[in-house]
Amino acid sequence: MRIFDPHVHMTSRTTDDYEAMAAAGVRAVVEPSFWLGQPRTSPGSFADYFDALIGWEPFRAGQFGIRHFATIALNPKEANDPRCREVLELVPRYLDKDAVVAVGEIGYDAMTPQEDHAFAAQLALAVEFDLPALVHTPHRDKVRGTQRSLDVVKESGIDPGRVVIDHLNEVTVELVRDTGCWLGFSIYPDTKMSPPRMVELLRRYGTERMLVNSAADWGRSDPLLTLRTGEAMVAAGFGEDEVDRVLWRNPAAFYGQSGRLDLSDADAPADFAGNSIKRGGA
Repeated sequence: MRIFDPHVHMTSRTTDDYEAMAAAGVRAVVEPSFWLGQPRTSPGSFADYFDALIGWEPFRAGQFGIRHFATIALNPKEANDPRCREVLELVPRYLDKDAVVAVGEIGYDAMTPQEDHAFAAQLALAVEFDLPALVHTPHRDKVRGTQRSLDVVKESGIDPGRVVIDHLNEVTVELVRDTGCWLGFSIYPDTKMSPPRMVELLRRYGTERMLVNSAADWGRSDPLLTLRTGEAMVAAGFGEDEVDRVLWRNPAAFYGQSGRLDLSDADAPADFAGNSIKRGGA
C-alpha cells in the first residue's frame, strides 16, 4: 500500500526511520512546525528551524524516495512565551515557499488569551496566503478545546474544507464530523489513538475527509503506525480502495488545496505488497 503521512515530525527522527518508512510504503510526508521540547528563546531559533523544515529535511527524505512537505506556524505552546511573539511577524516570510503546504500547527495547548491571539492571527494568514490550516487540539480538556477551536475557525471566515482539526478521538469526532472540516487522527503508542480504535471509527463514520497520521516526534511514538492502521483496516475487511483513500488520496486532496503538492514522482498506485505499478505499459 502507498502511504502519505500527513503529520509526522521527522526532525525528531533518525535516518533509520526514513529508511524503514520507505520500505513500508511511505512515499510522502508533511512535517508540521511544533514544540521541540526545549523552550526557544528568540525568533532567530525559529528561523533556523523553519529553514531546516524546507531545506535539510526534504533533502534527507529525498534520499529514500520520500517527498517531504512542511507546514509553518508559531505553535500553541510557545505562543504563550513573550520571547516568541515576534515569530508571528516571521511566519509570512515562509508561507510563500514552495514546500510549505499549510499553516500549522496552530490552535490550543492551554487555551490562554495569548493562544487565542496567535490562533486567530495565523488563520488570517492562511486566508491571506490561500493555504489550508492544520489545527492542533489540546491534550487536556479535549472537548472544550475542540469546540473552541471550531468557534475560532468559524469566526475567521476560512473555508472549513481547508481546515483539518487534528488529534481527534472518540469523544471529539462528533463535534467535527458535520462542520465541513477535515478530521485528523494521530495513531500513538500510549495516548491519542490506536489502530484498532481507528478502524472502529472508520467503520462507524466512513472514510470521507478522514486523515490518519503517526504524529511521530521526540516522545515514545512510531512512524510506522500509519502502515499498522492500514493493515488493521485490511484485517477488518476494508478493501484496497478504502485503504488507499485514507492513507493516500485523502491527505493528497487536503494538502493539494495549497497548489504546491507535487507528488508526480510518488503517486503511482501500489499493490498490497508495496510494489509500484508502472503506468503506460510494462
